[in-house]
Amino acid sequence: MFPEWLSICLDGINKGRIHVKAIGGWVLYVLEILTTALVCPDFPGFMILVYFFETYLDLRQHAALKLTTLPKTLVGVISQEKFEKSRAYSLDKSHFNFVHELVTILLDSAILFYGILPWFWKKSGSFVVLAGFNEENEILHTLAFLAGVMIWSQITDLPFSLYSTFVIEARHGFNKQTIWLFFRDLFKGICLSILLGPPIVSAIILIVQKGGPYLAIYLWAFMFVLSLVMMTLYPVFIAPLFNKFTPLPEGELREKIEKLASSLKFPLKKLFVVDGSTRSSHSNAYMYGFFKNKRIVLYDTLIQQCKDDVEIVAVIAHELGHWKLNHTMYSFIAVQILTFLQFGGYTLVRNSTDLFRSFGFDTQPVLIGLIIFQHTVIPIQHLVSLGLNLVSRSFEFQADAFAKKLGYGSALRAGLVKLQEENLSSMNTDPWYSAYHYSHPPLVERLAAIDESDKKAD
Repeated sequence: MFPEWLSICLDGINKGRIHVKAIGGWVLYVLEILTTALVCPDFPGFMILVYFFETYLDLRQHAALKLTTLPKTLVGVISQEKFEKSRAYSLDKSHFNFVHELVTILLDSAILFYGILPWFWKKSGSFVVLAGFNEENEILHTLAFLAGVMIWSQITDLPFSLYSTFVIEARHGFNKQTIWLFFRDLFKGICLSILLGPPIVSAIILIVQKGGPYLAIYLWAFMFVLSLVMMTLYPVFIAPLFNKFTPLPEGELREKIEKLASSLKFPLKKLFVVDGSTRSSHSNAYMYGFFKNKRIVLYDTLIQQCKDDVEIVAVIAHELGHWKLNHTMYSFIAVQILTFLQFGGYTLVRNSTDLFRSFGFDTQPVLIGLIIFQHTVIPIQHLVSLGLNLVSRSFEFQADAFAKKLGYGSALRAGLVKLQEENLSSMNTDPWYSAYHYSHPPLVERLAAIDESDKKAD
């Protein structure tokens, strides 16, 4: 399992979006590696409670997906053929999710109740000694521990990744990658983790050991700088390892996008097309860059699926709305505040011997302390995540309204419908499930908001 920012970057190969919340909120490499592997033993009931609650939401969504009729807003908008394909695809993914989540909770419970992690921490120390190094070197001990956890994570995740890609995605016509390309991407991702992980983890351990009373500030400052560095390096050095980026050819589409960017004073420096079709037929568009060096990336599948250029321009207008309305900056600032608060909370409990012993650890390694704290605040994290989703959904409505004010209301509506159809996204969604899981509003709600603004205008 990779840290969140790297997982999102790698997922971006298929999804085409660099998510500021994910990269800017990249808290700790080790925490994300073990996110699903450790839960505080003082809260086993909460872990089970969360599983049953989320399963209840999954069941509600599954029931919504089984509905054989389109939502009223989409009647006459989405063809029956596309609806049936979307329904079949969503139900397949739902069935898969039930199995995946069940296996995950069983593995988590086994790791928790059988004390696997304390045992493995001691074994990793023995490995350091066998390799001829000093077990008391916490950095080497931690890296050995992480290496073993990453191997275990890859082994347990691989069957699900293979089935999702080569069975479900292939069955519904989305998967375009070969098994060779799949494992090549996997290998590159592992290499990136091996390359980037050790220096980051070592720096965090040293900061905690030397931080003193200003530890929270030092940790936050380090992660803040790291976030900026990764947001800079990813599109320039990491993304090209997985995809080919070529300039959008001269023509009417390029002219329209450049004209739109110029009208908004958006500092567009480069306009790329990425070969997303080599891996999937899913489509998207995104933008990235700091200050006066902005870039826009279109997936080749988006260009292929949207026959009318104005629909693509409308999608870009929506994305530029996020920039113009400072949504990206607000999200980044919010994540930085949450990160600082999290580190502040960690400094209050990092020396608690009882807390470490409750997990089965007789020592107090920095890595383990960070993980323990991360999971003792799981209830708060779920509430914060829900709040961030609500804010993100509000931003999406605002960006839609922004594009509409620019005169792209009809084109945006058509573009959203096209994306929904081509990606076979769920047409029927349960409101509770949507509110809990979705950072973007369902299509029905977005179209209703666009139509409502038309009625107010009339």
